[in-house]
Amino acid sequence: MAINVEGFGAYDVRGVYPESINDELAYRVGRVFPELFNAKKVAIGHDIRLSGPTISDALARGLAEAGCDVVDIGECGTEMIYFATGHLKLDGGIMITASHNPQQYNGMKFVKKESRPISSDDGLFDIRDAVADESRDFTKRKATGKITKVDVMDDYIKLLLSYVDMNNLKPLKIVVNTGNGAAGTIINELEKHLPFEMIKVYNEPNGFFPNGVPNPILQDNREATAKAVIENKADVGIAWDGDFDRCFLFDEKGGFIEGYYMVGFLAEAFLKKNKGASVIYDPRLIWNTIEIAEGLGGKAVMCKSGHAFIKGKMREVNAVYGGEMSAHHYFRDFFYCDSGMIPWLLVLELLSQAGGKTLSELMIERQEKYPSPGEINSKVDNAKEIMAKIEKIYGEKGGEITKVDGLSVMFDDWRFNLRMSNTEPFIRLNLETKGNKKLMEEKKDELLKIIRG
Repeated sequence: MAINVEGFGAYDVRGVYPESINDELAYRVGRVFPELFNAKKVAIGHDIRLSGPTISDALARGLAEAGCDVVDIGECGTEMIYFATGHLKLDGGIMITASHNPQQYNGMKFVKKESRPISSDDGLFDIRDAVADESRDFTKRKATGKITKVDVMDDYIKLLLSYVDMNNLKPLKIVVNTGNGAAGTIINELEKHLPFEMIKVYNEPNGFFPNGVPNPILQDNREATAKAVIENKADVGIAWDGDFDRCFLFDEKGGFIEGYYMVGFLAEAFLKKNKGASVIYDPRLIWNTIEIAEGLGGKAVMCKSGHAFIKGKMREVNAVYGGEMSAHHYFRDFFYCDSGMIPWLLVLELLSQAGGKTLSELMIERQEKYPSPGEINSKVDNAKEIMAKIEKIYGEKGGEITKVDGLSVMFDDWRFNLRMSNTEPFIRLNLETKGNKKLMEEKKDELLKIIRG
């Protein structure tokens, strides 16, 4: 049968089940993966989507019939596949998830040995081409590998807790909103070990997503967390996406904390414990992170956004931490992978040691020093033309131009970054100033007028 491979993108495969993501595709992925990556033993798992178990069964069968042993960790979050692959020293891992996409979607993310990412530059399109190759005879099978159910929960929880000193933690009141995603099970496990009073919102995993798709990046999805924080007089609110590789924080007033300031906050946490270490940041917003890192004697290293680039750069410079303002945070001792569970634990440790200051008080100094309106998306028909026009205008005004990731233009007291979306007709604007909110608003309006015509 012909296979639909349109869902293969830069970092994963994703699509509607069963039209483009289905059991036959998963089976074929399983058949070709061991050959392409010389894999003898592979971890698999799935999030809480309703189609997850059947896709997982088909994938396991394909892997086994290719002669590969399968370590099935069952329902989990994406980072648990990273953990299982690295911790058990396996040859690869495949996570069945569509992250924050609507209910009818599913997909797969892939890593190879040492939990190194598999992207379009590094083997993902080889998988795509192999599963679509009709000259392959998928009816011929090798000796069947073993399929083993393995519980990695205890070891995973132990590693998460190793990031904080339990003696530093105070009995804070926190709101946790898992959005009926896979994080609920992990929160219940962590709760047994932590001194926090947890107010749980939408904590039961439910693939029907009865309270909406778990994607806190959307403005409408933040209301439940913010409301619960205010009503319960909580110290912090935390929300996750469906496969919990990203977490989002709210202060005690229910205010959403932009990912940019979280990068600086976490860089501080690591550099206080790792003197002189390197931290990675992406080019969209930079001044706050650079100042914090250099002020603590660390090295701030810029890297193009995207998990494959960040993980590669972290290995190259042995960075202890890497952060993107999109709420992806990466950790050297977590196999250089991203986690949505480690960040909030570190934040609560810092808050516990803040001498009674609230989270909003800790954040306001940085927000005022380097104000930013957050990422602004504009739908356009001619993104390349607009980018070229803006480069010309601001280059002629004396802006320092760099193109590490999209277009960055820097002046003495303000700077901006423009990026085109890889998948949608959008231009994404990020902008910051040195302590000048009025200038921030002026330059934001000025740029949006050009972008939106």
